[in-house]
Amino acid sequence: MNAPTERHSLPDSVVIVLFGATGDLAGRMVMPAIHEVHSRGLMPDHWRLIGCAAEELDDEGFRDRVAASLDGSDTGRPADWATTRSWLRYCGGTFSADDPGALPRTLAEVREELVAESGSEPLVLHFLAVPPVAFTPIARGLGAHGLADGARVVFEKPYGTSLESFEELDAAVKEVLAEDQIFRIDHFLGKEGVQTIYVLRFANQLFGSEWSRASVDQVQIDVPEDLDVANRIAFYEATGAALDMIVTHLFQVAGQVAMEPPTDLRDPASVIAAREAVLRAFRPLDPVQDVVLGQFEGYRDIEGAAPDSTQDTFAAVRLWVDTERWRGVPFLLRTGKRMARKTQRITLVLKPPFGPLADKLDAPNTIEICFSGDGEIQLGITVKTPGPDLSYSSGKAVLELDDVPGGDPISPYASLIHDALVGDRSLYTTAEGLRAAFAAFAPLQGPERPDPVPYAPGSWGPEEAHRLAAPHRWMLGE
Repeated sequence: MNAPTERHSLPDSVVIVLFGATGDLAGRMVMPAIHEVHSRGLMPDHWRLIGCAAEELDDEGFRDRVAASLDGSDTGRPADWATTRSWLRYCGGTFSADDPGALPRTLAEVREELVAESGSEPLVLHFLAVPPVAFTPIARGLGAHGLADGARVVFEKPYGTSLESFEELDAAVKEVLAEDQIFRIDHFLGKEGVQTIYVLRFANQLFGSEWSRASVDQVQIDVPEDLDVANRIAFYEATGAALDMIVTHLFQVAGQVAMEPPTDLRDPASVIAAREAVLRAFRPLDPVQDVVLGQFEGYRDIEGAAPDSTQDTFAAVRLWVDTERWRGVPFLLRTGKRMARKTQRITLVLKPPFGPLADKLDAPNTIEICFSGDGEIQLGITVKTPGPDLSYSSGKAVLELDDVPGGDPISPYASLIHDALVGDRSLYTTAEGLRAAFAAFAPLQGPERPDPVPYAPGSWGPEEAHRLAAPHRWMLGE
């Protein structure tokens, strides 16, 4: 989030170790992001990438894989690809405390080669783009083979799937790593639209003065998706929409919206403390009153789904934030697959005005932040309808963030990788924050979990979810 300062500056040299380097996540997101950071001049002059995966490849084979992933990305190959290609190495085989990886040489040996090249001790950033079941073995392997001291380690989500599994994983990881070495990534926090909440709120009196229960009736955080789950059915049968999206992404975005002003936005400890404080104020979900789960029609017909599956592909929850600023204001979180469209939006629904026009609004005024793509800000306002009569209309004023003069949006993964390189954990989740999130989510994993109700593909989800937004409506799609 922060520009490099004396406190957060780039090291002289970096070695990035990418576990799961031949997997889908690494190819689609991580490797293009690493090269985006380089292309923007945000890497140190001396950096190297070591790919680690079980597949048997040599350095040239891995370089070809990286080239293919860059060719399929939005950024493409960097202009100096002929040079940077030679900076890539590969270490194949399994990796754990009992196995150092040995194809064609161990990870420790590759690291020593790169230290010799740079002539100095580099920062080592381990990026675990692997299934969560591999987190503990890899962390213990880093400790066993002397690769943990002084290193930073990025863990993908989900970092635990319940309060209990989170505690077990975190305890195992901390046998090897200190909290300040651990970077638990949630790419929603790296999105330009989510980061702009800070400046919109704290640099503009127009918005900052309205950011409380005095002016806000409800907050909606809406992430519908039009994608199917046929190519991820095993994951979805084990996880579902609520666990995949609500307790991780949307709780964290809610924390960004609801947090109290940090004392210093350029001090990661201040930002993290403010976000953790509000996450601890999340009231545990009431599965009966405040949750609607859904399953799109036809889900059970997908090969790999149980014929009687009760897994949710849609989740809408009403979250209460028990702070003085937000007490009594519902935070409505909604997500689902096979919905009418794909977007990501935060909407603050404002209270009606006082005075002679209080009952003239066809729709409430809104402050909206779209955090898909490059992001945009929308204001839903009431104006006089042009013409001779005194009548009223609702309209939208829109600011596209990529139209801001001098703006050059950076992708979420590139933003977060850069933050990890400079040691800025502001936009990474913490143990305390995740502990609070899982505690608030825990009732939905208990016996009162509601059965999912069916909804038509291409719709906005089950009709039952409408009651959560009353007396308003879901601002998106209705």
